[in-house]
Amino acid sequence: MYLTQLRTAIASYPNSLNCISSQSADATHKIAPLSFTSTPQQGITNLKKIIQSLPRTKIITESKDYLYIEFKSALLGFVDDVEFYLDRNANVIQVRSASRLSESDLGVNPQRIETIRAKLK
Repeated sequence: MYLTQLRTAIASYPNSLNCISSQSADATHKIAPLSFTSTPQQGITNLKKIIQSLPRTKIITESKDYLYIEFKSALLGFVDDVEFYLDRNANVIQVRSASRLSESDLGVNPQRIETIRAKLK
């Protein structure tokens, strides 16, 4: 049941333009999941190291297959909630990134995920 809840949380998103998800059916909110060439466990370990190297990050929840991170903006300290789920069946890391405030994130969420994707390769 716990994994089902995680998958549902990662797939969900608000109707505003401040959220993206790799499991979204809506093209406006869709982003590709993160891929890796290592073992699944090494993939999530590498992802965690990358996240820890980024400024203004805080790991809130961590399990074997899941990371929940808060990212704060440099200027005004706005918080974005980012979730990563190791999807062992698909051999990818599913992602959901959403700003807590406003209707638009000015492209920050997709840019952050693409930066993480580049570092993961």
